Amino acid sequence: MPRAHPPEFRQRAVELARLRDKPVAKIAEDLGIAESCLRNWMKQADIDDGKRHGLSTDERDELVALRRKLRTAEMEVEILKRAAAWFARESLPSPK
Repeated sequence: MPRAHPPEFRQRAVELARLRDKPVAKIAEDLGIAESCLRNWMKQADIDDGKRHGLSTDERDELVALRRKLRTAEMEVEILKRAAAWFARESLPSPK
């Protein structure tokens, strides 16, 4: 997985690209990132600024956290179901 860039770096890169002094490809090259990466950052910045429809960064982070909690809860439920079934079998009288 590529290394994450700090938010300040991303914000400054988007600002440089929005100035349109140089092509986006040249700015990305100068910064040592992929052009598609810079374009994605620009798109997300437009969403965060309300200029475009989509999930904002905060909403996306919340969605990730909620999915993680749901996955954990589903695993806990599965474990409890198995434990209940095991205890139910154990509590039955043994056949003689």
